[in-house]
Amino acid sequence: MTAVRCVDLCKTYRQGDQDIKALDHLSMEVEEGGFVCLSSPSGGGKTTLLNAIGGLDKPDSGEVYIAGERIDNLSKGNLAELRLHRIGFVFQAFNLIPVLSARENVEFVMQVQGVPASERREKSLEILEEVGLEGLEDRLPSEMSGGQQQRVAVARAIVSNPALVLADEPTANLDSKTADGLIDLFKHLNEHHGTTFIIATHDQRVMAYAKRLVRMLDGRIVEEIDQNAA
Repeated sequence: MTAVRCVDLCKTYRQGDQDIKALDHLSMEVEEGGFVCLSSPSGGGKTTLLNAIGGLDKPDSGEVYIAGERIDNLSKGNLAELRLHRIGFVFQAFNLIPVLSARENVEFVMQVQGVPASERREKSLEILEEVGLEGLEDRLPSEMSGGQQQRVAVARAIVSNPALVLADEPTANLDSKTADGLIDLFKHLNEHHGTTFIIATHDQRVMAYAKRLVRMLDGRIVEEIDQNAA
């Protein structure tokens, strides 16, 4: 089954006195259980594409489907529900809530979803152990390293078992050892939980694992490589 389908997406931004085409009639499909890496020079459109898929940014034209449901024309409320229950986001900047502990940050999404407190606590502790943060549950983000904060962000993104995870440069702020650990975690989730990943990255290590590489330039797909067939 197709997890994500983008049809003829266009998105133009105004920069000074110029119009910049971030997406230029782009079409793409990602199957369930896929692991796709988007690669482009800076400004090539990969982050804009991620934002369109996640409903964070509306394309000027074209259509976006998640598991067969068109989402680009949904209301803000329905988009929020979609993101809450079906999509996990991992941002380069972590976006953790500074006054909440690691466990509380992970629990936050479940709290919004209405999950009972005892279940939230149990699931958050389990996922923090899975990402290698057992014993650090009560630390604030300011008391953790960058790599540890990114793992909290990943735990928060995956704790509700979303079918789709969108990640924007998830290893950019991490040292090599921590980045390797994060990639291994993504591989585990993809292989054992069937989670679909679409990752915007410049990291060759992430690209090396990807089942499919999508290279972009000026808002267009210029090359696709099926690495399972390589």
